[in-house]
Amino acid sequence: MKVLSVGECMVELSGTGEPGQWRSGFAGDTLNTAWYLRALLPADWSVDYLTAVGTDPLSDAMLDFLSQAGIGTGAIARHPTRVPGLYMIDLKDGERSFTYWRDSSAARTLADDPARLDAAFATADVVYFSGITIGILTPEARATLFAALERARAAGKTVVFDPNLRPKLWPSGEAMCAATTEAARRADIVLPSHDDEAHWFGDASPEATARRYLALGAGEVLVKNGGAEMVLGTDQGLSEIPAMERVKPVDTTGAGDSFNGGYLAARLTGVPAAEAVARGHGVAMKVVMHRGALMPVSAL
Repeated sequence: MKVLSVGECMVELSGTGEPGQWRSGFAGDTLNTAWYLRALLPADWSVDYLTAVGTDPLSDAMLDFLSQAGIGTGAIARHPTRVPGLYMIDLKDGERSFTYWRDSSAARTLADDPARLDAAFATADVVYFSGITIGILTPEARATLFAALERARAAGKTVVFDPNLRPKLWPSGEAMCAATTEAARRADIVLPSHDDEAHWFGDASPEATARRYLALGAGEVLVKNGGAEMVLGTDQGLSEIPAMERVKPVDTTGAGDSFNGGYLAARLTGVPAAEAVARGHGVAMKVVMHRGALMPVSAL
């Protein structure tokens, strides 16, 4: 079995805990999930990444980093003039804020070639993407991606979508919500976060979020809720998953991405949803006690 994660890998600058000192690495929401999927799935599963990078030394280092982590790079395009984007994490009491430099990143061209998308999707069993994946694209490229996802789903691929709402990537909240809705129409599994969905879509409860995405055609919706009670929606109805243990975080960067990796690794290998939630939560609890988005696999 093969999972293909689609999105933007960036250069990450995170604090070391010492004033004025920064540590560089590579991360990005769908890359983070791919990292944890690779760590948690059986060895005979493949996890690949689809994006676009440059031809510069930093892009070479990024590809080497992914390869060394066991993440396949065959679906990554090389852009002749663009380079990877960069972001910096600022922390206050464990909560993070970000500053981004990504306006001309190579990843913004990841969906410019429909034939390349079709070829990559044809070799995958599961295709994973996010609201950031669609948010960095032009409207034309977004339409190309949506069409490729439709073809992949029609061919029997499982499509997984994390809305991961990021309004700064969009010209307006209305544009973000409209594109998010269109993306969800192409997904079998949707993994929204209720606080974001409540703010932007006006959902009164996690149950309302689950119902909205089920109505768009998803077969499974898990509504994350910041460690509080979650809601799982399927064609069998809605069920509540009780709140789980919480910790005081060192750095919440990658919390939702790592949860997704833990949850999906369990679900894709046949684990029931309630147990998969517990596994995802366990991974995320470890990750938030570590600085940066990617925790060493040996510590999981």
